[in-house]
Amino acid sequence: MEHPTYISTTNACKLCKPLGACLAFRGIEGSMPLLHGSQGCATYMRRYIISHFREPMDIASSSLGEKHAVYGGGPNLKQGIENIISKFGAQFIGIATTCLTETIGDDVPMIVNEFRRETKRREGVNLPFMVTVSTPSYSGTHIEGFHAATKAIVDQISAVGETMDLTNVLPGFVSPADIRHLKEILYDFSLPAVVLPDYSDTLDGPAQKDYEKIPSGGTAIEDIKNMGRARATIEFGRTLSREISAGQLLSERFDVPLHHLGIPIGIRETDAFFQTLEQLAGSSTPEKYKAERGRLVDAYIDSHKYLFGKRAVIYGEEDLVVGLTSFLAEMGVKPVLCASGGKSGRFAPAIQGAVAEISTETPVTMEAVDFYQIEEIIEDLSPDLMIGTSKGYQIAKRMDIPLIRTGFPIHDRFGGQRMLHVGYRGTQNLLDLIVNTVIQRNQTDSPVGYAYM
Repeated sequence: MEHPTYISTTNACKLCKPLGACLAFRGIEGSMPLLHGSQGCATYMRRYIISHFREPMDIASSSLGEKHAVYGGGPNLKQGIENIISKFGAQFIGIATTCLTETIGDDVPMIVNEFRRETKRREGVNLPFMVTVSTPSYSGTHIEGFHAATKAIVDQISAVGETMDLTNVLPGFVSPADIRHLKEILYDFSLPAVVLPDYSDTLDGPAQKDYEKIPSGGTAIEDIKNMGRARATIEFGRTLSREISAGQLLSERFDVPLHHLGIPIGIRETDAFFQTLEQLAGSSTPEKYKAERGRLVDAYIDSHKYLFGKRAVIYGEEDLVVGLTSFLAEMGVKPVLCASGGKSGRFAPAIQGAVAEISTETPVTMEAVDFYQIEEIIEDLSPDLMIGTSKGYQIAKRMDIPLIRTGFPIHDRFGGQRMLHVGYRGTQNLLDLIVNTVIQRNQTDSPVGYAYM
């Protein structure tokens, strides 16, 4: 593919780095995310997150203006922390930087340490845990911000100690429904585990009679402290770099063995996950999951006549695209384009591995691209399906291609936060959704509109 002759981005196939950090921080018990930057950053991110999860989402801001760009934002950041403590009673404050504060060079860890020293002199003030992470948008994607924040939490809270009967699970950015299912699986294997982050309740909670300033749920601070004492870590992500891997940090600093897996979508990746759990638990897979796998295999067979040879475009977060590509190749769907706004450098090899020994042809793989570039290449690929976030809707509409919405953000459909992707059960849900989309297109295109398929 020729390099473009322009440098602008038209509808980016990614979101900003501090947004991902805020999502990770939301998965900690008693947490309040705080953006050190302008008020507009927090407002934009809240709008995006609320639209997808349909839950209240407070993000504090140090609210910097032009003056602070010259003189520094330290006083504003300290005041912001003070306000969170007094008005929200947060147990944990996750502090992420933005483009502005990174550009002017504010030393956030130093400012936070100054605040700690100054506050310790005052009586009656209990300081929450405060974790800082550098997340300028110009240096990465929301997924990199998510992983950077997760690693920062482990780095600044986990401690050494005697090994415990504990398994760390670092699922990456999956849906709240996915996290709930992962916790169910771990429980059924009788594996005590710490899932980090856990926003299964904080971003998808039940209706409350009274408004909670900070939603219940999240990974407990004490559990995070114990992550360095675990006997193993499971971390999902085929494109995850060592620099932002919390699992790698736990391995190098605390000698916690790391099991690096792909997101368990499809039979192969889910089998690998369950085999790892069998190894850690010292027991076989519970019968209910064996039955789920069997039903999924049967569904693969039943759906083959609808899906074999269909051509699909998959776009979005790198690791989710890799997982979906592996799953589609298993079903006989031909991935013709795999695209992401990320630029880990690991995307293309991961896609090749996803289709290895199944597909005779490696799909076109594009990283660090926007939707303008994606649309340019789609015109020559004649896809039957597009699979990805709501951000691709305009392309799907213009080109009359059915769009199956997965990932984040999903703004134009209901229930994005409850989409189950992982495990045999989640794969079954995705399979049914894809097959029914194909059947609906066949009915729409038919002059007689089949009532029986």
